[in-house]
Amino acid sequence: MVDQKYFTLNTGARIPAVAMGCFMGAPGSFDLENGLDLAFKLGYRHFDTAAMYANEELVGRKIRESGVPREEIFVTTKLWNNRHDDVEGAFDESLAKLNVGYIDLYLMHWPQGSASFVETWKSMEKLLETRKDKVRAIGISNFSVKTLNELLPHCKVIPAVNQIETHPFLPDWEVVDLCKKHNIFVTAYTPLGNANSPILKDHDVVAVAEETKSTPGQVALSWNVQRGVGVLPKSTNPDRARQNIELITLSQEQFDRISNISKDPKRRGRLNYVAYDSASDKVMGWSIAELGWEDSRFHDPNA
Repeated sequence: MVDQKYFTLNTGARIPAVAMGCFMGAPGSFDLENGLDLAFKLGYRHFDTAAMYANEELVGRKIRESGVPREEIFVTTKLWNNRHDDVEGAFDESLAKLNVGYIDLYLMHWPQGSASFVETWKSMEKLLETRKDKVRAIGISNFSVKTLNELLPHCKVIPAVNQIETHPFLPDWEVVDLCKKHNIFVTAYTPLGNANSPILKDHDVVAVAEETKSTPGQVALSWNVQRGVGVLPKSTNPDRARQNIELITLSQEQFDRISNISKDPKRRGRLNYVAYDSASDKVMGWSIAELGWEDSRFHDPNA
C-alpha cells in the first residue's frame, strides 16, 4: 500500500493529493465497483463523486465495506446544476445516498444552474450552520478568473477548493495563482485527459518519463502535485492505478519542460470534451465567454 501525500485546506482539514475519480463516463466504460475495491487496497483515501454521476450509493457502500476507519477517508461530492435553488434538499439527498455519516467536501459542480452562482454560494454557506455536523467544507468547481472574481466579493466563507480541468496541455496558471492568493486549494479533474489522451503520448512527457524511469501518467500527475494541485485520476488497471498514486519528484528542468508544453498552440487546449457541445459551442448551456475560459480550444478525440 502506497503512503499518501496530503495538502491542508483553509479549514485546517487534510486532503489527500491523489483522489480516485468516480465519474464512470459512458455505460460500461469504467467498472467503478472493482475500481473502488482496487483503490482501497492500493491506499487511496480520497473519493470524488457527484450527484450527476448517479453512483453516490455505490461509493458510499464501498466505503462502508472497506474496513477503513471513516476518519481516514475523504469524501467529495457535488451539487448538480438543476438543484441550485434547493441546496439543502440536494445536499440531504447526497448525504443519504452516501450514508457515510458526513461529507468532507461539498462542491458547486458548475457556476451555471437554476439560480445565480452567488445566491447558490450563499445557500451553501448556510449548510455550514444548518448541517454543521454533516458537511466539513464547501467549495466550487469549474470557476475561472472571471467567475471567481464575481463570486469572491460576496463570500462570507472562502471556498476551500476549486476543482477544474488542468493538466500540462491546460495549466490554467492564472486560475491556480488566483486560488493560491485566496488560499483556495485547486484539484484537477481529467488530469491525464480522456480516452486516447495526447498527454500520455506527448514527446516531452514521454522524454521526462524515460529520464525519471517512470510513466507518462506519473509525470503528468506529479507535475500538478508538485505545483500544489491535487489530482483525480481513475483506473481499474492494477498497474496504472498503483502508478497513479506513486508520485515522483521532477527536477526544476523537468518541471519547466512540462510547464512549457502549453506554450505550443498545437498542443494547448481542453481535453474534457464530454461537457462540450460542438454544435452550439457551449458548455452546459453557457458560452465560453460566459464561463470566462481563455483556453477555449477543445482537442478532437477522434482526430
